[in-house]
Amino acid sequence: METLIADMAARARTAAATLARASAADKERALRAAAAALREDALAIVAANRLDMERASANGLSPAMLDRLRLDAARVAATADGVEAVAALADPVGQVIDGTVRPNGLALSRVRIPIGVIGIVYESRPNVTADAAALCVRSGNAVILRGGSEAVESNRAIHAAMVRGLAAAGLPADAVQLVATTDRAAVGAMLAAEGAIDLIVPRGGKSLVARVQAEARVPVLAHLDGINHVYVHADADPAMARAVVLDAKMRRTGVCGAMETLLIDRGFAAPAALVQALLDAGCEVRGDPADAAIGGIVAPASAEDWDTEYLDAICSVALVDGVDAALAHVARHASGHTDAIVTADAAVAERFLAEVDSAIVLWNASTQFADGGEFGLGAEIGIATGRLHARGPVALEGLTTYKWVGRGTGQVRG
Repeated sequence: METLIADMAARARTAAATLARASAADKERALRAAAAALREDALAIVAANRLDMERASANGLSPAMLDRLRLDAARVAATADGVEAVAALADPVGQVIDGTVRPNGLALSRVRIPIGVIGIVYESRPNVTADAAALCVRSGNAVILRGGSEAVESNRAIHAAMVRGLAAAGLPADAVQLVATTDRAAVGAMLAAEGAIDLIVPRGGKSLVARVQAEARVPVLAHLDGINHVYVHADADPAMARAVVLDAKMRRTGVCGAMETLLIDRGFAAPAALVQALLDAGCEVRGDPADAAIGGIVAPASAEDWDTEYLDAICSVALVDGVDAALAHVARHASGHTDAIVTADAAVAERFLAEVDSAIVLWNASTQFADGGEFGLGAEIGIATGRLHARGPVALEGLTTYKWVGRGTGQVRG
């Protein structure tokens, strides 16, 4: 397996050198061709996905994971639209971040450059095949994709269309490679490919991301959990709070931006109505049944519930005594992904936004906006919750690094 990954990485390195020299117009044209190929192959992609869905259903994949896996004509069209959106973005390569002229006249600047060869390890979502390929190509990086076995047919069909479009526009086919085998040893070989792969990005469940973070000898850009909170403050508008809470939890329960814990201020006028709205929407609600303020209509919550990413129609709810208690709960249990406050009090909102140490903090908006497309980034390669290099939705800028460029007139240090 090491030989296979080493060969793919070597070909990717050669392709990356070509991509680094490609003009912005060349990359845009190639991605538009790839989007067109996705649309042309839509029926074949949906047919391939049907095979994956049948096998996944037979293997007992959860409804939330099946939703992530499923493709239909509308989702393929949306995937193609996403590739075109990335094509239309400004090319980050060559952008001058900042510059200065030293007292001796030496002009220094920091210039964005591609990272090089990126490995993506992902599960379930076949649209990641297209999103990751588009973002990497636009930012001048070659990519090695290793999707999960549950989406193998879908990934192959999407990859074939993407590569056909890129190659037709003159970019190297090796710029986007898909690991053909479903052998889990391929992941281990990618994680050990120090010097051959420059960055690993895992997208998937907790066990996958934990394995990548534990075993990788290559730098990793990832988040482990999306334990996201919505805090409904005492001064929240009840109608707005209801709309935000329902969307944050129930729009798509299996995405990493879904709300997992609802915090309701004891001063809020209608806590029981919020809980009932979740129950009416088909959500299981866990909390303290003895709390009369929410009517005793929730199932008991264990200590583990506050640290659980359900990715399902399940939500934990707690009543808190003011903003200090809400901030303390978030600090203790949040995963650094996305947390939101609903309030009409601007001062309280600004305090929440300043003090919550998550990659994304929101005021009067659903946590499901934690998405690169919604941020105007075209797409994302993942949500990063660390503190180095990139945070939040990682798109083009997050897939670049920089180098210092100095322009002199003969300066020497002496």
